Amino acid sequence: MLAPKPLPTGGSAALPLPKYHQVYLVLRERLEEGRFAHGVPGEMLLMKEFGVARVTVRRALERLANEGLIERAPGRGTVAVSRPAARADARAAAPDADPASRARLTGLLENIVSMGLKTRVEVVGCEVLPAPQAVAPRLGLAEGEPVHKAVRVRSTDEGPLSHITTYVPASLAQGIGQSELKAKPLLILLEESGVRIGRAAQSISARLADVDVARHLQVDVGSPLLAVNRLIFDEADRPVQWLNGLYRPDRYQYEMQLSRVGGIDAKVWVSRELTAQFP
Repeated sequence: MLAPKPLPTGGSAALPLPKYHQVYLVLRERLEEGRFAHGVPGEMLLMKEFGVARVTVRRALERLANEGLIERAPGRGTVAVSRPAARADARAAAPDADPASRARLTGLLENIVSMGLKTRVEVVGCEVLPAPQAVAPRLGLAEGEPVHKAVRVRSTDEGPLSHITTYVPASLAQGIGQSELKAKPLLILLEESGVRIGRAAQSISARLADVDVARHLQVDVGSPLLAVNRLIFDEADRPVQWLNGLYRPDRYQYEMQLSRVGGIDAKVWVSRELTAQFP
């Protein structure tokens, strides 16, 4: 197994940020994603992961504590402060969301499948596990119910493009393993198993690469990435897949074409076409 990649110490590719601030930013994103529900790793583990000194880790943790994101208690270690799921995620998952904001098969999903067919895939991991706290409500499951988790890295001729993590209710993903994911996009596999894909709701933001993602995408720890969260529903409007995608912005471009709706005073734009472009 490859050793964790230390934070950049200099050179043109390094971010102009103190090391402690880079650690702080990566840990804050993990906290917001609910990845520390069972406790934040100890200082020694974080030192090893990021390749930094104890004082660097302590400054990052102190800032998180000052912002009320973690609590450091003797005997309990460092724990995440419970935070409700983002309102944006709740709106995206709501069945009665504005139809104008929904991405439909004729646009987004066709391009997702198209991208899957035009890139090479490495299946990093594939397993059935209890639904994490941050994932279960998005899929309409109780925390701990079984989900199928897959981690894949897609590449073009230029190199790694994206790091994709998907969660699917285990009852819908029976028979889907590494060999199947290597051969076909997950959406095609789900449809072949009888799932009728209906719509998708997604948000696009930015995120910094942590140690694991940086190694797979061949970028520095702390490098900015395009982050896509996508919830896919079937035709009965039941959630069937939750996806977290991280894309190298130098190799991936997402475009939307918009049309104006209404009269001369209207300021509403709706999407006509969604495309994912890459070399």
